[in-house]
Amino acid sequence: MFQNLTSGPLPSLNALRAFEAMARTGRVTLAAEELHVTHSAVSRQVKALEAALGVRLFTGPKNRLELTAAGRELLPALTEAFDQIAGAVRRVRVGGEDLHIAVNASLSVKWLIPRLAGFQAAHPEIRLVLSELAAHATSHRGAQAVVRIVPLKRVSEPNCTAFIRNALGVVMSPAAVARWGEDPLAAPRLAAATHPEAWPLFAEHAGIELPPAGERAFPHVHFAMDAALAGLGAAVVSWPLCVDEVRSGRLVAPLGFHRSGSAFAILTAPGAESRALAKFRDWLVAEGAKTPAPPEP
Repeated sequence: MFQNLTSGPLPSLNALRAFEAMARTGRVTLAAEELHVTHSAVSRQVKALEAALGVRLFTGPKNRLELTAAGRELLPALTEAFDQIAGAVRRVRVGGEDLHIAVNASLSVKWLIPRLAGFQAAHPEIRLVLSELAAHATSHRGAQAVVRIVPLKRVSEPNCTAFIRNALGVVMSPAAVARWGEDPLAAPRLAAATHPEAWPLFAEHAGIELPPAGERAFPHVHFAMDAALAGLGAAVVSWPLCVDEVRSGRLVAPLGFHRSGSAFAILTAPGAESRALAKFRDWLVAEGAKTPAPPEP
């Protein structure tokens, strides 16, 4: 199937991009989301690259692909090259004052966007561009930084700045509390595909065992939270995402909130530091400091 090529033209740029995105994100679907193509297109490009190079870049079953030695050797050089290209294009295009941030959907909808007017008023010279960050990705091609929830063990890394410690709580509408208040865990369980571990994590931190309950699945955490607001059941939500709703009484946390082993943070891409990014990071930290402590159990 493969041919041994010791010299010749470089492989297709699209094939190299597909491999780099798939290897960096660890999933074909995440690479496809980032590149705005189908997952089958990514797979075809990677197979074409393997054929052009005469080596296998991935090994293992489709659901647990791992990089081969050749793949591990190729990835860092490609990632650095594409980061440099993205940075150079950004600087030439906008003189360094555009700021491209990738952020998880629920964090964007429920926390970041409602506060952005303050940032834009303070820094009208910065043109902020937001992209959706795939649920489990920690980088996004072309973005100078990503904003997402990270494990606490990552907050000491040089490129990571935490701005809010995370806490998880079960939230319900007042009407749902009136119906299931004596046993909140008996309410229909509203779950998010992007955070399937939310209920087990809450149970672990709260030291409880989840009883059997009906479950309704939603694509994102903010969908599950909106379902809770509509009285459809109970959802486990991070405190920063629902702080305004809980304080206003639109949502109730009958079991309180429990600190989790994670934090909201901004991760800077290699070589992407800029004046605009520094201002945005400082603003995030200041906004995070305004977040009140969550209700205790």
